[in-house]
Amino acid sequence: VQLQASGGGLVQAGGSLRLSCVFSGFGFHEYHIGWFRQAPGKGREGVSAISGSDGSTYYADSVKGRFTISSDNAKNTVYLQMNSLKVEDTAVYYCAAVTPGRYFRESDMNYWGKGTQVTVSS
Repeated sequence: VQLQASGGGLVQAGGSLRLSCVFSGFGFHEYHIGWFRQAPGKGREGVSAISGSDGSTYYADSVKGRFTISSDNAKNTVYLQMNSLKVEDTAVYYCAAVTPGRYFRESDMNYWGKGTQVTVSS
């Protein structure tokens, strides 16, 4: 099983970025896939998730209305479109997979990808 996140970078406040998470070694319908982020000196925070079985989505309050999670099953890819970025969105972003029935929290995730750095400047 592998998850590979990409798409991070440096952007000004108010700008946009799109993160991609390419996964392999399992069928999307078997897992929920989500994004976490970790800012310097802080714990890992769940940002958004999407169900591989029914497409339902979850967003943390801090990103609702600004971030959109989506998937392309043919490409085994989950995307996180981030708009209206704020300085406080600066973090390393990780994608992770969890089996249905478990919670969307760091300790429950089954698999993790390496992170991609997102830096938002003022």
